[in-house]
Amino acid sequence: MIRFALFDLDDTLYHHAIGMGEEIVRRMNDYVARYLGLTFDETVELRRKEAVKYGTTLEWLRAEKGFADVEEYFAAVHPEGEEHLLGEDPELARALDAIALPKAVLTNSPSEHAERVLARLGVADRFEAIYDIRFNGLRGKPWPDAYHRACAASGVAIDEAVFVDDLPKYVRGFLDLGGKAFLIDETGRFPAEDLPRIGSLAELARLVH
Repeated sequence: MIRFALFDLDDTLYHHAIGMGEEIVRRMNDYVARYLGLTFDETVELRRKEAVKYGTTLEWLRAEKGFADVEEYFAAVHPEGEEHLLGEDPELARALDAIALPKAVLTNSPSEHAERVLARLGVADRFEAIYDIRFNGLRGKPWPDAYHRACAASGVAIDEAVFVDDLPKYVRGFLDLGGKAFLIDETGRFPAEDLPRIGSLAELARLVH
């Protein structure tokens, strides 16, 4: 029986087409390029080759590039005012309200970013908790401990939770543990992925009840 709902944040609670997720990635590439002394394009290619085996770019930098200034990284990638692309979303609020389960956010971003985004969308009060990258010891999705820790803090087992994310590897990580998960893919970005999927959060209430 499903008793709890976990949601990714970026490009999950707001539409990918808004472009905020892409702006986050751009700032990330800018920061990594400065740190490694590379061009932007060189950085994009290096991340594609080397960071793929890690949950996040930050984890890759810490593991392989001697990086230590985590708070500076968070401030550069998630600056104040970054949420200006978003606005209050009554449709999102209605979709969340239709899911008659307690809810939390599970994100590989820092909590201050999540708080700003949820406030801007007008849905902060729909979530009991934010399980951010610091909560997970800077080693977040798709590592099993991240999902187990979030579920334990929510008082449920993995198979009692449903998880929604916009990235296949994070959805697959939850499914591999025996949980129920859906890829939210509003524009068909991942046609080759054989994963349970939804086109919008409005579909989720029917599927979990």
